[in-house]
Amino acid sequence: MKNQLIDLSHRIEAGMITYKGLPGPVISNFLSREESRKHYSEGTEFFIGKMELVANTGTYLDSPFHRYPEGVDLSGLSLSSLANLEGFTIDATQCRNRSLDRDLFEDLPLKNKAVLVHSGWSVHWRTEQYFEGHPFLTRAAAKYLVDCGVRLVGIDSYNIDDTADLSRPLHSLLLAAGIPIVEHLCNLKSLPQQNYRFFAVPPMIQGLGTFPVRAFAIVE
Repeated sequence: MKNQLIDLSHRIEAGMITYKGLPGPVISNFLSREESRKHYSEGTEFFIGKMELVANTGTYLDSPFHRYPEGVDLSGLSLSSLANLEGFTIDATQCRNRSLDRDLFEDLPLKNKAVLVHSGWSVHWRTEQYFEGHPFLTRAAAKYLVDCGVRLVGIDSYNIDDTADLSRPLHSLLLAAGIPIVEHLCNLKSLPQQNYRFFAVPPMIQGLGTFPVRAFAIVE
C-alpha cells in the first residue's frame, strides 16, 4: 500500500530493561487528575506525568556526542540527517555467524541511505536471551559503510557492536564520521528492501548524546 506507515519502535514501559546494567524507566505522575481538579472549573481535570529514565532506553538514537566530547549532540543534529531519509534494508536473518561482515553490504546502492540491518534479534525483546549472543557488525563493515557515504545506520539488535569488544569499533567509526546510529529497532521484517523513507527524530536536547525515538518508515 502506497504511503503505508510502519512503526519500527519498541514501546517504553515502566521498569523495562533495554541494556543490562542500566535501570529501567520510572513513570509516575507529577500532577494527578484528582489533584488537578482544585485548579480548574468543575468537571475539568488534567494529568501531568513525570518520567525518570536513562537516555539509552527503548529504541534510541546515538549522536556523535555519545562517543566523542567534541561531537555533535542531539540539539546539533539537523533534521535532514534524521528524517525523510531514503531507506535500504539489509536482510541478515539467514547469516550463520553473529558477526555481520562487509560482504553483506558490498555492491549495493547505499550512498546517502539510511541502512537498516534486519537481524531478526528483536523477537527476543524483553527476554533474557536478548542480552546474550546478539548479532553485530564488524569493524570492516563499519569502514565500508563510512566509505559508502551512508547517512544513518540502524539495527534491530541489542547493540550494533560486539559488546565483548571494548573499543566499540562501530560506534567509534560511524559517529566519528557523523553518521547517527539507531539501536533496538523492531518490525524490520515489514520493510521492503528499498522504496521507503525512514524517520528517527529525538528531542533537540543540548548536552545529551542519546535519546529514545519513535522510529518509523513510510513505504512509497
